[in-house]
Amino acid sequence: FCGVGCAVQAFRAIQNELSLEEVYVLGTNCADNSPTPEDAQEFLWRSVPSIADENKKVLGYEFMQDFRVHVKYEDGNSATNVSYERMPYFSLPGNVAKFAIAESCLACFDYTNALADVVVGYMGAPLGSDSNMDQSYQTITIRNSRGAKMIQNALDAGRLELGPVASGSGSHEKIAMTTVASDNIVQEMIGGDMKEQGMPRFLGEIMATVIRSVGPKGVSFARYSLDYHLLRNYLHVIDFWGEDGRKLVPAYAKVIVEKYLK
Repeated sequence: FCGVGCAVQAFRAIQNELSLEEVYVLGTNCADNSPTPEDAQEFLWRSVPSIADENKKVLGYEFMQDFRVHVKYEDGNSATNVSYERMPYFSLPGNVAKFAIAESCLACFDYTNALADVVVGYMGAPLGSDSNMDQSYQTITIRNSRGAKMIQNALDAGRLELGPVASGSGSHEKIAMTTVASDNIVQEMIGGDMKEQGMPRFLGEIMATVIRSVGPKGVSFARYSLDYHLLRNYLHVIDFWGEDGRKLVPAYAKVIVEKYLK
């Protein structure tokens, strides 16, 4: 089975009823999904106007660790010719966040996909200055013997090449707090100012370049992304369910949240 955290949780809940001889679960990290394909398309059209203006066929997009959204699309009429667009986070319209993120994602605390045997994701990996979203290193988290067996089989088949152990540099706490404070979803909860437009593109490029240079990298970037989402979602469940919302927050997430509340 392969899936993001919520899909793996659902599978594990019924796994014993499926009469399967052996089960191997490959998970991916996740940091929000759109409710529908149409919402994802609308997000791209609003966020990267050139995609809509030229009616390009998008093959995938991801929020990458260079603080830009990478969009992969067909270039011309051939599916083998692809190009990439990179839009700075800071230039995204502020009004795309709410409709582009599924409400269930705002109550999720399993971005690391804790129930999978092995997890693959980009957030803790280095990203070269010219690397594209599908041509960069990934991090692998092996959680048990089944996960180790999956990785060994991939190595034996020549489908996988391992690099060094993941590492990181730079502080992540301050930028996580800043991201939460400027998040439109959070601002709506507290009755704050809602920004409609992002920065002009050239300013966003400068901001992304500077923060990538001096900000968190590798595993530290992963911690930044995880902490930001945990903090935002903690505020959401409290806002939506009141004090009962705390019951939805797992212990490991409370440890991280409480560190920021001190």
